[in-house]
Amino acid sequence: IYMNEFDQFVKHRLKEEHYLRYADDFAVLSTDKAYLETILPAMHKFLKNELKLTMHPDKVSIQTVASGVDFLGWVHFPDHRVLRTTTKKRMFRNIETKKGKAETVQSYFGLISHGNSWKLRQKIVGEALNFKSS
Repeated sequence: IYMNEFDQFVKHRLKEEHYLRYADDFAVLSTDKAYLETILPAMHKFLKNELKLTMHPDKVSIQTVASGVDFLGWVHFPDHRVLRTTTKKRMFRNIETKKGKAETVQSYFGLISHGNSWKLRQKIVGEALNFKSS
């Protein structure tokens, strides 16, 4: 709810069509790098003046979609997405900690169903079966 004013600013004042937000993470997609460089200061200013928020300098970047956009635990490409490496590592650590409990495995199946993950599913099943047999 707090970020609604920012959503309205980006959509109506900046007239941005390719804007994504989840909680306090957001992305603006464009094929025009100069355009993104133009709207970035306006976004900084709005967040600072209207919402008393700042963007973390290490988390602001302008990059090509072809190289992958890291957003919400996934690396997004034009035609697919893959789970971020650190997210995968954390997932397997949790499966090991929980000893392959069915609820944990099913939860991760739900997460990875949103991307290109057939091989990853096979690996999770293998890990879970290892715990069942030990």
